[in-house]
Amino acid sequence: MMRNLFLPLFLCLIITNFSFAQQVQKKLDLHQYIIDDRILIKTKDGAQISALSVRKKESAIKLPTIFIFTVYARESDLQKAIEAADKGYVGVVAYTRGKRYSPSPFIPYEYDGADANEVIDWITKQSWSNQKVGMYGGSYSGFTQWAATKKLHPALKTIVPSAAAAPGLDVPMTNNVFMSFTFPWTYYVSNNQFLDEADYNNNGLWNMVTEKWFQEGKAYTQLDSLAGRPENKMFRTWLAHPSYDRYWQHMIPYQKDFAKINIPILTTTGYYDGGQISALYYLKEHNKYNPKANHYLLIGPYGHFGSQGYPTAIYNRYKIDSVANIPIHDIIYQWFDYILKGGVKPAILKDKINYQVMGANQWKHAPSLASMTNDSLTFYLSNQLHKDSYLLSRTKPKPEKFVPQTIDFKDRSDTHSYYWAKNISYDTLYHNGQLYMSEPLREPMEFSGAFVGKMMVAINKKDMDYSVALFELTPEGKYFYLSYFMGRASYAGSPSVRKLLTPGEKVMLPFSNTYLTSKKLNKGSRIVIIVNINKNATEQINYGSGKEVNKETIADAGKPLQIKWFTDSYIKIPVWR
Repeated sequence: MMRNLFLPLFLCLIITNFSFAQQVQKKLDLHQYIIDDRILIKTKDGAQISALSVRKKESAIKLPTIFIFTVYARESDLQKAIEAADKGYVGVVAYTRGKRYSPSPFIPYEYDGADANEVIDWITKQSWSNQKVGMYGGSYSGFTQWAATKKLHPALKTIVPSAAAAPGLDVPMTNNVFMSFTFPWTYYVSNNQFLDEADYNNNGLWNMVTEKWFQEGKAYTQLDSLAGRPENKMFRTWLAHPSYDRYWQHMIPYQKDFAKINIPILTTTGYYDGGQISALYYLKEHNKYNPKANHYLLIGPYGHFGSQGYPTAIYNRYKIDSVANIPIHDIIYQWFDYILKGGVKPAILKDKINYQVMGANQWKHAPSLASMTNDSLTFYLSNQLHKDSYLLSRTKPKPEKFVPQTIDFKDRSDTHSYYWAKNISYDTLYHNGQLYMSEPLREPMEFSGAFVGKMMVAINKKDMDYSVALFELTPEGKYFYLSYFMGRASYAGSPSVRKLLTPGEKVMLPFSNTYLTSKKLNKGSRIVIIVNINKNATEQINYGSGKEVNKETIADAGKPLQIKWFTDSYIKIPVWR
């Protein structure tokens, strides 16, 4: 059931949760808007979706709608709808069932696609709607846009997903490895109908929980009890699906679903956006199943939040090139004007793939991801040791040679593998993995694209989680963080099918789901990688027993993990000469 609240301003101020509106009242004349703040839209299965809408009173014509669908219920969302109204649209913000004023049980991810389409259908039945809807938003709101396209509503004319999440592919796990930062998120969004900021920002609590889990070697399913809380059904439901199975697949377009998506799309993400893997997954699958896909990409040296709106001039101590400092949020509205109002296409979108070359202070444009590069460099993981690193060799060494590594999971005095994007540039690489370094590059070139590789390994266990961190060592002696891969060996063939390794048997582990980047490499620079095994408090630990990893404990560790990194392992770097 939906209640219309076209009321005078003084009544709106009574019925609306207007602490934010009171803050902006000095800057905005709210009398010029018609604000519906407590809309409830009933779905076909009986749930109720909370929504708000804003439009200008002076508008006498039917208008297109800018629609945001999100799990993050905030009082400040009103401002987003007001902005849409100021730009000549109707602004609508709606929420995952159970959020804001919805009385329904809270269920993230699972119903968002269908519920977003219910809201779009409601929009089309309003007297102010011209039957054209565009969606935008980042992270979870990027996911909901793709979820809505699984069964595309005819009124949805375009989406602009930024840093879009893909459940099962980048959250709560990446390449089948669960990440602990998603655990406190479950309470953040579910403790109340808005957001529990105090609980989420209690870093002391969450660091204590993961460190206690790490030190005691408990099963990953026990994080909730270690936090002193009842069973976390949301988190445990996720853990029950370690493969990319039908549970995850039904949430977003899957395979042939992409063939039916025929609307123009603009994706924005960043080289250092944790959601980049999923953003590019959507792009690749869309182009794969729909060769005529009208899909644009805008990507640069941005993090998760900068790629959604306004990048910062300095990101993680890296001063981005001046041409990279662009107002992405403004470009999103230029896109809406282009698609929904017949305006001019944003000038920066000169081709389907639009990317900023770090260090060159320029944007480049290509018709496809593959055409970002015209050559590649292959580096083999040799066993030739020099000081503290092995040679990344341009020539293939003998395949029977290897570099050994031992990881004792019972020893909690040290950790292995960590995410490098806390900084972009380093004076020294502190690590306890295997370090490989190439000879100096003989000429300058541009690294543009995503690196791939094949690891030829033999281990004494049935599985392992490993990582490959990629850097440029500049002639000045600085390590510039370029890209990263982390994945589970048993899912190397497919994220949907687990195939355990045979202890002692040499096996090939291909990987490609890495972070795309673009950087000018100078003559004299070296390519550097760190190969390592996950043993830390920020990701689940794979003890290699072959059991379900979520239920493994330190008792399953057994003997230390023995790895042979064979010298016919390699990485391939995409370059433009």
